[in-house]
Amino acid sequence: MKKIHISADWLLIAGFALFKFLIHLFTSTNYGLQRDAYLYLAQSHHLDFGFASVPPFTALAGRFITLLAGNSPMAVRLLPALAGAASLVVIGLIVKRLGGRTWAVILACGAFLFSPSFLRSNSLFQPVSFNQFFWLLSGYFIIRLIQSRNPACWLHLFILWGVAFLNKYSIAFLAAGFLISLLFARERRLFFSRYFLLGSLLGFLIVLPNLLWQFNHNWPVITHLTELQKTQLVHVTIPNFLLMQVIMNLTGVLVWTAGFFFFLFSGEGRRYRIIGYTVLATFLILILLRGKFYYTLGLYSVLFAGGGYFIEKHSAERLRFVKPAILLFMAFISVPGLPYALPVLKYDALAKYAAGSIKAGFSEPMIWEDGRVHSLPQDYADMIGWKELGDIVTRTYLGLNGQERAGCVIYTENYGEAGAVRYFGERRGLPEPISFNDSFLLWAPDSLDRNFSTLIYVNDDTSDVSHFFGEVRMVGQITNVYSREHGLPVFLCRYPRNNFAKFYREKAAELKSLYRR
Repeated sequence: MKKIHISADWLLIAGFALFKFLIHLFTSTNYGLQRDAYLYLAQSHHLDFGFASVPPFTALAGRFITLLAGNSPMAVRLLPALAGAASLVVIGLIVKRLGGRTWAVILACGAFLFSPSFLRSNSLFQPVSFNQFFWLLSGYFIIRLIQSRNPACWLHLFILWGVAFLNKYSIAFLAAGFLISLLFARERRLFFSRYFLLGSLLGFLIVLPNLLWQFNHNWPVITHLTELQKTQLVHVTIPNFLLMQVIMNLTGVLVWTAGFFFFLFSGEGRRYRIIGYTVLATFLILILLRGKFYYTLGLYSVLFAGGGYFIEKHSAERLRFVKPAILLFMAFISVPGLPYALPVLKYDALAKYAAGSIKAGFSEPMIWEDGRVHSLPQDYADMIGWKELGDIVTRTYLGLNGQERAGCVIYTENYGEAGAVRYFGERRGLPEPISFNDSFLLWAPDSLDRNFSTLIYVNDDTSDVSHFFGEVRMVGQITNVYSREHGLPVFLCRYPRNNFAKFYREKAAELKSLYRR
């Protein structure tokens, strides 16, 4: 029987991947799920070819993991953790394709492993983890295309881009950056192949169901992007965008800058110049479109691979101390940011740590989408208070008599609240909450059941319910001061009046008309 030989470098890559996975596994239960995860889990029970703000991939992943392992925080976070571990394998593949050896693997994989941005991304059940993996895998297939000059590689790229598009539309920025760059590179002749046309067709067929869904629902992605522009992207500035490019991967700055130089300027990197051009083109596209700074994060993994190879190649004998020095630098500088990267501190301890960081002039991790500095990073504040909310609503519902339960409706103002109530109330027999926010609007009932008699209302604005109900009584509120929803009240509303059913029907019809042609 022929012996299978596995090189030390591949064992090293596997070790990095396993360590990365275990890091996320052992910290996965320190906090509850983040706001968006509750939305994606709700979508997984209403599978479709599209949703109000995202394509269907994450919902499908949510259905897969919950059927396989349940919906506990640990189970739900398994897939982003696996995406992070798989990223290290792909980084290792790229390093080996470039001709790197042991130290190139260590530096490239170490830069990814110590990166606070990737540690945080791979802790969250969101499209972003899968998106970053797809961007990295795109880099791998682009390098294969360049090395082999085999136009059949277009099939891999377009199929990958099609699947990635079903996860997050921003893959279009990377694809556009590469295709535009290729027009001005010597490899442009790769366009002239039937595989390019066939790959384009395959990619189009993969995304077609989502495009048809978008068309049939009046292009909700446009509505979402317009709202995003008004509420979040308006706070994006070019200086802050550029500053955050350094900060979010500061631990690996020596590696990714070496990778940038390798791909764009070095003589030995001339063969892979298209990678450098793609990075620049994608950056420019995102700057012109006022994209969020972390939209570029998927570009850095391939830069880590190039940087690891370049540093190893140019620090052989006399400069051999450089490689371990860079590794120690990455490990050392990652320590202060570790509590922001991984949920290792409870929220009270994290708030004290954050206050010290702000006092020392390092407030970037605590800047939220509103552009202001808060006491915790936004992702952490979005993990707190949801069980408390779910318990209040569940307790209120179970406290109703049988007739009231039969005619009870639960309404929440936003998708985070609706998703959390659904998640924590599902096993207790609560009806699915209604919300007119994000994808919950798509499956909200057009009208109320004729038996409707009681409303559990999750919102801090009671102007509507005070007019339409004879009794409006607060039954609880989120008390955790670290929650982004701190102070959110829950009301029990009885004795509907002034034709509330008609008001609901007209409001639902008005809002749903946005998604009807």
